[in-house]
Amino acid sequence: MSDFFELCARRQSCRKYSGAKVEHEKLVKIAEAARLTPSACNAQPWSFIFVESPEKMKIVAEACQSFKGINKHVDNAGAFAIILEEYAMLTPGLRTIIDSQYFAKNDCGAAEATICYAAEELGVTSCIIGMFDRAKLEDELGISHESRIHMVISLGYAANPEVREKLRKESGEVIRFA
Repeated sequence: MSDFFELCARRQSCRKYSGAKVEHEKLVKIAEAARLTPSACNAQPWSFIFVESPEKMKIVAEACQSFKGINKHVDNAGAFAIILEEYAMLTPGLRTIIDSQYFAKNDCGAAEATICYAAEELGVTSCIIGMFDRAKLEDELGISHESRIHMVISLGYAANPEVREKLRKESGEVIRFA
């Protein structure tokens, strides 16, 4: 098992997959990690679809490429994870104080990060896809209109596993202690 801080430094978005499929056992481990993601008020406002069948993978890839030919790299992805934002079920006491969806987007974002780091820990690369044809995915995957597709994550094995230099703001620009 790797050191978490080394894992954070190593994880990067993959823009060129090898085409190898991600093993089902690894997807199960990644899914379990996502399920265990911390959640505000323990609302767990999510569900996950892990796409591994060739027919459904083609549909998801096409949906991710529907805007001006972007995301061509997902053609060779080995699987996809789709994060659905569900209605956040809060306890009655909390529901009277705050809107039940107040934390849902943050919680889904935390689940996305968990999926990316869990994948990296297993040697699987990932890329968070923000642009996709929502209606196509809903129709083709049978996603209820009560669920909102929060994000799609492509998963797979990098054609070039070399870790690139991270381009991030300097620590002093984004971190302060009070």
